[in-house]
Amino acid sequence: MFVSLWVYKRDSRTLVAGGKSNHLHLWSLQLKRLVRIIQMPEKVRSVRHLEFLSDSFDGGSNKVLGVLSQDNIMRFISIESCKLLFDIGSPEEGISTAVISPNGRYIASVMENGSLNLYSVQALTQEGNKPPPAMFKVVEDGPKYTPEENKLITKVTSGKSTGPWKSKQSKIQSRLLKVQANTSLENKENELPSGLNKKRLQALLKGFGEYPAKYRMFVWRSLLQLPENHLAFSSLIDRGIHSAFVNIQKEYPIKSRKLLRVLQRTLSALAHWSAIFAETPYMPLLAFPFVKLFQNNQLICFEVVATVVVNFCQHWFEYFPNPPLNVLGMMENVLAHHDKELLRHLIKYNVTSQVYAWPLLETLLSEVLTREEWLKVFDNIFSNHPSYFLMIVVAYIICSRVPLLHCNQAADFEYFFHHRNNVDINVVIKEAYHLMEATPLDIHPQRMLDDFTPLTKGQYPVFNKYPTFIVDYQAQEWEKIRQDEIEYLRKRQLAHESEAKAQKQKAEDEAWYRKQKLLREAEEQKRKMLLEEEEKLAEQRQRLAVGKKELKVKELQLLDASRRRFLNYQQDQLQMELKRLDDEIARKASMREQETAAAVQDIELRQMELESQKKLFEQHLIKDQEGVTKEMKEEVEAHRRKVDLEDQHVQRLIEIDREETQKAHTVAEENLAKAEQKHIDTDWRLQAQRRLRRDDQDRERCYKEIVKLLHDNRVKEAELLKAMRETEEKKWEEVVHNKARLEEEQKVAAAADGHRKQFLDDKMNDALELAEKLQREDGCFESLHNFKARCTERGVEVQQVPRSGNICLDDLSTVASSPHSRRRAELARQERELMAEVRRLRQRLTSRAQTRHSPATTWSP
Repeated sequence: MFVSLWVYKRDSRTLVAGGKSNHLHLWSLQLKRLVRIIQMPEKVRSVRHLEFLSDSFDGGSNKVLGVLSQDNIMRFISIESCKLLFDIGSPEEGISTAVISPNGRYIASVMENGSLNLYSVQALTQEGNKPPPAMFKVVEDGPKYTPEENKLITKVTSGKSTGPWKSKQSKIQSRLLKVQANTSLENKENELPSGLNKKRLQALLKGFGEYPAKYRMFVWRSLLQLPENHLAFSSLIDRGIHSAFVNIQKEYPIKSRKLLRVLQRTLSALAHWSAIFAETPYMPLLAFPFVKLFQNNQLICFEVVATVVVNFCQHWFEYFPNPPLNVLGMMENVLAHHDKELLRHLIKYNVTSQVYAWPLLETLLSEVLTREEWLKVFDNIFSNHPSYFLMIVVAYIICSRVPLLHCNQAADFEYFFHHRNNVDINVVIKEAYHLMEATPLDIHPQRMLDDFTPLTKGQYPVFNKYPTFIVDYQAQEWEKIRQDEIEYLRKRQLAHESEAKAQKQKAEDEAWYRKQKLLREAEEQKRKMLLEEEEKLAEQRQRLAVGKKELKVKELQLLDASRRRFLNYQQDQLQMELKRLDDEIARKASMREQETAAAVQDIELRQMELESQKKLFEQHLIKDQEGVTKEMKEEVEAHRRKVDLEDQHVQRLIEIDREETQKAHTVAEENLAKAEQKHIDTDWRLQAQRRLRRDDQDRERCYKEIVKLLHDNRVKEAELLKAMRETEEKKWEEVVHNKARLEEEQKVAAAADGHRKQFLDDKMNDALELAEKLQREDGCFESLHNFKARCTERGVEVQQVPRSGNICLDDLSTVASSPHSRRRAELARQERELMAEVRRLRQRLTSRAQTRHSPATTWSP
């Protein structure tokens, strides 16, 4: 036991200790030994605070102990009788700490919500509400108390204490003087629990008009003979809130949350007791006055309402869901006999008993009376036959005849019977007694109503005095409506989720389309820029061709006129032409470099895509490796636990064997009583073996579930690998397709380069032929030699043309484009390296997938 709290009595003779269990240990400091162990209810798991409730007349030997448990409820028990006297606090409004006044009259508690509550011990205890004991007593010999030393544990039971405030020496029992043998049967029937007599209470009531407010609740409980079935009521409460009263706050908004919860629980308990109360619309109106009156004791509240329904609401539910026409007919007959004029007036304006009597019945007169008047009326109702309740309603109507005779509209009558009126309640009570005595037997309600019958003890009686088929049909319809509402809410939730998903998908699609649009716009802009550059190049080529043509015409004209005269001029023109050719070649080279840069950017972009795919595949591989590693760790851990468990079982079997050996040696020396102990030990071993067997079976089921989960994981991994392979195949197809397109574009570019090379060869051959012709005509060998030297300086090789014997220049475009060829070779090499890396990644992925599916191979990252 983990002791965390202890408390002394005021006389310092007893110590009570409690802690992290529901047991309280009572120690006698004089005897220096454990006197008793008190076991608290099952709801108590640990004790937070202990304090004795002192009394001015016990001389310091406190016998009532307050125990504050972990559920924030403080229970007060008698340490002698071990009975639960009363408790304060609730799970909703828990107690944080509490302290008792030195005289034991008040309890101050700090609640969890920060409020401070002050309780009166006299109002909480059941003994405080009892009247003074009878004056006549007899002395009887009580049974002697023989405590058993081997039975210290005593459970705390709920119920009334047998006098925790009696003196320590009072072992004589007192009771009322026995009834004489000639007492009549009527007096025996008037005897009530707790020593009260109904006839005397009725005489007291007629003398004072009401019971004392201090003892009213006690008198009511005695008159109604409440059984206080704690277990039966707990079973009804444990069923929870009934579905018919889940949203009762919407129909009956009450400021006090505590009062609303008590009303909800009371109505739910009534509905669980009998199905008719879940379908009765006026049940909250009928129960609310008693709920407000007994809100601190829900058991008494429930039993008072149940007793009222069983006895004072007889024949109310025979015409359900209509009002009780038979009861209203009885009241109308009584009204017709005693006040025909008032009844004719009501009939004249079509005011039926459902208007002037039923509102008073279904609310138990709580709408038309004040609290004090209502309590006074029910003092008389509970003290008389159940028919008196109907008579009090008729008396109220008769005493209100003057204002009723002046009403001539249906709305006025309805308002009158739903609001408070200026009626003297004492006159109404006297009139009700007069009606009870003056009403003939043939129309008297007492002839058709049963006598008062209290609730049975232990279990509550069955209440089925209603048309069950109607209630069952309504319950079925309500259940269908609730199910339809649940289905509608579920469908609406699904619709909202679908709409949210659609909106999310729409936003993603719009973002993707915007991105694609931006990419297309950028691509179109680049294409336009390329087209503009090509147009400019074409214009330059066209102007160059026109200029060359004009230059040739002018050269022919000048050669015809004067060759010598314009020879220097021709050379200058040739130099200018060569310079223009150099500029043109430079422009073409810059254009090719731009195209090459664009191609390089595309290839780099593809390289980045391949790198990202490579990283993605590596991430998938790492995740797969982590999953497999986690599975292996779980399997190793499960195997280790299994080995530990089996070692424990083996150790336990060894210990059991050792114990059996010791027991075998002991049995030979002990007497016949030890054989019975051996039998008990054998039964215990059998139960332990059965529990071990059940443990093995549970472990086997757990292993099967683990194997099933492993199989499902393998199936899911196979599906994932298949999806990855399909994605990889698609990517390879796209790579092959893009490679084919690249080869086609390279072929087209090579063809264009060949065409340009041929064009330049033709032009250069024409220029060389023209220069050779001029050399033959003018003999200008030095000019030709200088021309060859300049071509050699620019990197152009002059060769003989075997076909015509003329001098030609090598392809200047090939020489000029040599850096471009090297760049393309470098790009091709990088592409081959990327392809090789992709093939290695694919081989690695395939090998790991095969290794994962191989059961005999264990690999680690």
